[in-house]
Amino acid sequence: MNVHISYKISKTADLEKIINQQVEKLGRYLEVFRPELVHLKGVVEESSAREGIVASLNLRLPSGQMAAREKASAANAAVKAVFEDVTEQLKKHKELLRNQHRWPHRRGPERAPVGTVPFEQTVAFVKPETVSAGDISNYVDVNLPRLKRFIQRELEHREREGQILSGQLAVDDVVSEAIADALSEQHDKPERMKLEPWLYRLAKQGIGKLSAEERGERNIGGDDAVPDPAADSPEELAARRELINLVEATLRDAGRDEREAFILYTVEGFTLEEIADITNRSVEEVRASIRRAREYLQRTLPIKDPLKEKLVEYSRSA
Repeated sequence: MNVHISYKISKTADLEKIINQQVEKLGRYLEVFRPELVHLKGVVEESSAREGIVASLNLRLPSGQMAAREKASAANAAVKAVFEDVTEQLKKHKELLRNQHRWPHRRGPERAPVGTVPFEQTVAFVKPETVSAGDISNYVDVNLPRLKRFIQRELEHREREGQILSGQLAVDDVVSEAIADALSEQHDKPERMKLEPWLYRLAKQGIGKLSAEERGERNIGGDDAVPDPAADSPEELAARRELINLVEATLRDAGRDEREAFILYTVEGFTLEEIADITNRSVEEVRASIRRAREYLQRTLPIKDPLKEKLVEYSRSA
């Protein structure tokens, strides 16, 4: 995919990281197209004091073109919203391509098929491949710290809820269990674009499986061993961890689904569809949970903290 993003505001490392993540996620839905035929252009700019930050995207494919424009008070929220808009348009476009060769028009009360060539048989199409052992290995090599942080938070939450004993499970054991499940032949492998949410779902299932088997007292692999690359210093890292722990503790009373959806969306950076895959819920249920969590957090955690405000603002794009 050919990508060109223009910045008409100050480009921060945090903003660039989020854009790169969003481009990567969008690319998973574009694997059916030949990369050299896909062009993505974007602009992030400050419109006015009233509109705030505006993000625009134009996606050109061999079979059509999509465009979106979103605004928000924060650049990160505007970027997330515009990428989700284009992603939704892309999904609908792909569905139309699949059906177009069979039902291009109606004839009276019934639709008649015609013998055009399906998109899947054109030169622009690349058949999505299912996840391989190499894909799993490559993902873990690059994203192991992030996966460990997710598992660490899940273990701490389940300890607070009394679902497992303190120190009963180790992060590394859960990682190993999830990878073993992913590599086994017991599970149907998803398409590559769904590797990440699939692996996170296996990690959640692994915690439940191991908690039924393990009863020994062991130290949990601490979060200190998994540095956050977004933090500039140990002090900042500690402050972020403390605030996220406070947010999680506050959302305990909002409901399990609300806490989980909010953290997966704002902290882990998953899309609504990916969270639906991880939690086995519908996209609308996930969106409603994030909204309820945000409202609850604003009511019950009135502290003024830049990171908290950032999480709240970011969740509005759901």
